[in-house]
Amino acid sequence: MIIDTSNKSLAVFQALANETRLAIINQLATGEMNIGEIASSLGISSAITTRHIQQLEDAGIVKTRRAPGKFGLQKLATLAIDHIGIDFPEKIFPEYRCYQTNVKVGHFTDFQVEPTCGLASEEAHIGNADQAIAFLDSQRVDAQIVWAAKGFFEYKIPNMVQQTDHLELLDISFEIASEFPISNNTWPSDLTYYINGKKIGTDTVNGNYADVRGRLTPNWWPDTCSQYGELKHIRINQYDTSINGVPTTNLNINDFDLSNSDYFTLRIASEESVENIGGLTIFGEHWGNYEQNIKVMTYVS
Repeated sequence: MIIDTSNKSLAVFQALANETRLAIINQLATGEMNIGEIASSLGISSAITTRHIQQLEDAGIVKTRRAPGKFGLQKLATLAIDHIGIDFPEKIFPEYRCYQTNVKVGHFTDFQVEPTCGLASEEAHIGNADQAIAFLDSQRVDAQIVWAAKGFFEYKIPNMVQQTDHLELLDISFEIASEFPISNNTWPSDLTYYINGKKIGTDTVNGNYADVRGRLTPNWWPDTCSQYGELKHIRINQYDTSINGVPTTNLNINDFDLSNSDYFTLRIASEESVENIGGLTIFGEHWGNYEQNIKVMTYVS
């Protein structure tokens, strides 16, 4: 589960801000339990336990079901998630002017894919799954999710910088996960990124997430398949390049010749040379948890 600092995540923060509910979460980490078992282990009443379970369920942290027990139906509880990440607001650079470009995930200009692979629009699958030819379908430009077990997607990014501008910072952000048949919340993938053919670093995404539905994921998409990803920021400044704040190379914004072309290329790759070959899944503005495509912010002075 990925949450942020907006009011829509308040229920999760409130659910976690209680010692008893944290104790319940730790109990459920060992497996499914009924209300009586939880109450007995914590030394509280079943009525109080039920209220805590309800709040955890409302927050999407716990799920429950009813099943036959010794004295009729019993309520069984289990953890609905195994990870919570918090995205804080993006930093703003008010002293610079900014050009913003949005590139749809289906607007790749080059690709290489190996199964499992596929793509889908907000309404339906595009082409047949696990066939590379689907990525040449005329409807691919409408894709809101693309995935491959191995390979890359490359995009041409329009360069809005003017001759009189002084480049200060390039910020590229996108939502991404690994790729696993159906899904796997713990399936790390080491992904490598290139700008204009220059390697800028390798970073790990930790899973292909389906513990809860993505906030924007279309209703027709199965609950058990890729729901959302992690938000990644590639930042190239005057000094170095970083991915989510971790420096990856000494290459700086002056090393990419961004002022001398109408576009530059971004390649996102799952390669064989890394430790975790876990594939990649890229989400568009109508899929996952973040209402954005590949967002490019170019700051100039």
